[in-house]
Amino acid sequence: MELLRSNLSRVQIPEPTHRIYKHECCLSFDTPRSEGGLFVDMNSFLAFGKDYVAWNHEKTGNPVYLHIKETPKSVPEDRPLKKPTLLAIGVDGGFDNNETEYEESYSIVILPDFVSLPFPSVELPEKVRIAVDTVLSAVGAERREQVAAWTAEEKKASEHALTLQQIKSGVVIPPSGWKCAKCDKKENLWLNLTDGMILCGRKNWDGTGGNNHAVEHYKETSYPLAVKLGTITADLEAADVYSYPEDDSVLDPLLAQHLAHFGIDFSSMQKTEMTTAERELDQNTNFDWNRIQESGKELVPVFGPGYTGLVNLGNSCYLAATMQILFSTHSFISRYFSHQSLKLAFEMAPADPTLDLNMQLTKLGHGLLSGKYSIPVTEKDAATAEARQEGIPPRMFKSVVAAGHGEFSSMRQQDALDFFLHLLDKVERGNNTKPDLDPSRSFKFGVEEKILCSSGKVSYNKRDDCILSLNIPLQEATNKDELEAFNNQKAGKGLEENNMSTDDIVRPRVPLEACLATFASPEQIHDYYSTALKGKTTAIKTTGLTSFPDYLVLHMRKFVMDAGWVPKKLDVYIDVPDVIDISHMRSKGLQPGEELLPDAVPEEVMETAQPVANEEIVAQLVSMGFNQLHCQKAAINTSNVGVEEATNWLFSHMDDPDIDAPISHQASDVDQSSVDTLISFGFAEEVARKALKASGGDIEKATDWIFNNPNASVSDMDVSSSSSAQTPAQTGLPDGGGRYKLFGIVSHMGTSTHCGHYVAHILKEGRWVIFNDSKVGISTDPPKDMGYLYFFQRLEN
Repeated sequence: MELLRSNLSRVQIPEPTHRIYKHECCLSFDTPRSEGGLFVDMNSFLAFGKDYVAWNHEKTGNPVYLHIKETPKSVPEDRPLKKPTLLAIGVDGGFDNNETEYEESYSIVILPDFVSLPFPSVELPEKVRIAVDTVLSAVGAERREQVAAWTAEEKKASEHALTLQQIKSGVVIPPSGWKCAKCDKKENLWLNLTDGMILCGRKNWDGTGGNNHAVEHYKETSYPLAVKLGTITADLEAADVYSYPEDDSVLDPLLAQHLAHFGIDFSSMQKTEMTTAERELDQNTNFDWNRIQESGKELVPVFGPGYTGLVNLGNSCYLAATMQILFSTHSFISRYFSHQSLKLAFEMAPADPTLDLNMQLTKLGHGLLSGKYSIPVTEKDAATAEARQEGIPPRMFKSVVAAGHGEFSSMRQQDALDFFLHLLDKVERGNNTKPDLDPSRSFKFGVEEKILCSSGKVSYNKRDDCILSLNIPLQEATNKDELEAFNNQKAGKGLEENNMSTDDIVRPRVPLEACLATFASPEQIHDYYSTALKGKTTAIKTTGLTSFPDYLVLHMRKFVMDAGWVPKKLDVYIDVPDVIDISHMRSKGLQPGEELLPDAVPEEVMETAQPVANEEIVAQLVSMGFNQLHCQKAAINTSNVGVEEATNWLFSHMDDPDIDAPISHQASDVDQSSVDTLISFGFAEEVARKALKASGGDIEKATDWIFNNPNASVSDMDVSSSSSAQTPAQTGLPDGGGRYKLFGIVSHMGTSTHCGHYVAHILKEGRWVIFNDSKVGISTDPPKDMGYLYFFQRLEN
């Protein structure tokens, strides 16, 4: 007790602004449930496992810690699982994960000798008692930053409900047998509460749903409210009421009165349709497992170093699949595991290691690769229980890597490709002072685009990339006869694929070689300004690689537009061999006899770089039901390339906080940080500003603009005069032969990259292993033909 009193000056009483960690070690994945428990520094309020707390004492001199230990409680056998009724975790009506309950014990520990004092105890100094009570009653920083609940927002009463005008048309709605007034749809029907028209709902982006007749009727009449037929029961609050002006599901406090106007007795009606919220819940509780997850197959669990699962934090499977593959590469293993210890990373970290990307990547690397946490869970009935592991929760890593990013810091599902690119960018920035150690460079390669003008002269433009994004040429399918027979059979029987067994459906099979050939094939550029002809012409662009990376990532573009401009996911198999050779894709640079285009920059290119939307693109998007302003932004941000690109942009940016902000045409609105980023790519400031203005401030689109208008930056970009010339950015990129071996696959289930589920398959020690969040097992049938991202490692000669 005297020792404690002598160190009272190192004890702090937490303020409301303090971040208190008490659920997980900052340097490892130890928790209060670990064998040694958890030690909370009573000065910094950081938490450390038993093996790491001494490092913190050495670094800070802080001697007083709260030790928290959790042990399992006895629980009744066979506790039943309840079906969820709410899209949430850990709340009444939400998902019941049936976890074991624990009881906590506490003590005060003084380092370096681990002198222990019991808590609670009236003999402890008052300052210590208050400090500990405050820590225990506070919401832990881990929970505050990573809430494992995504409860849908509560519906609000519509502002149009109380003033709704209903037309006295004499329309009486029958209790059943409804049909759209403008087509043959008998499901997903909406009753307009003003005039009683029954019309079908919106067409979903996977092609299902209605034909947009209800929303088109609103645009023609401005009648604001509609209720979904089949959701009306005695519980009126559960009915699905939609407000078109508010563009949201709402409550109608006068719904009973509004229904009675059309002769509807809600008390006798039965529920036959899912509400919007129920459909959202259903999508989160029922994934299309099938082959990607190897459902129905007896997977043998595997444990040990490199076989540690990652706990799903709530729609975080995109992160888990990506990180499992990255930490199967030599570059990431070397940088954050074999050549960097946890202690070294901690010594280099700032005062709060939870905010340091290097520390958290090292923590994640050691967690995944050490084998410390890849052990079978002890089951009560070991004879019948399936062996499994708990996995490790990447909360702190997700928090630091997503900091400042509106999407990745949310609990929404994300695109695994977007996350991969975001992470590599963060890793590169974090290693900018020591590029030789940067593991992101192992994925980088140089791309060279050759543009052949109709004058016969050429230009060469270079850039760096870390993925090859490949279109899927369905016309190159190798099973065309089977496809034709299947389609004829389906048409003859009047069948829809969603009513057929998965095994009966014939899907196109496209060789990966055809996708690679499409990438390298010549492409026409219309309205290309030729400095040789001093006018616009049609040019031919061919693309090749100036270097081959250590790890080659192929992205399959499975999300496209159908004939009706409805986004859909291609239901296609890609035949991917175990070994590929891309040697033929190496760019040859300027060839003998080729003449470079003149350097003159056309004035109209430089002066007309204002963000103006193509009206034809905007009109087509508006006809699909999108907001006019949003459509203009989509056209501008995709450089008016086409409806498909603009629609993809819309779906990716619907939740942007500034989506409803007016379009700015002021040069001063170009973000300086975006200008600096383009300058770092090797472009001149003047060209960077004009490109950003032309593309609405989007860096990626600005880069595309520069490459599509190469003469605008000819003096600042590298226009090759020899086959060996390289831009500064390309200097030092890894290079080698063009033969690669497949070692990793990220597969996706769902109608969009922003919903569904991601799973990784990785070739380890000569066998394929499935990483499905916390589940890790030997794969018996890896879905090599169903990947979204394919990871290859270069084979040395």
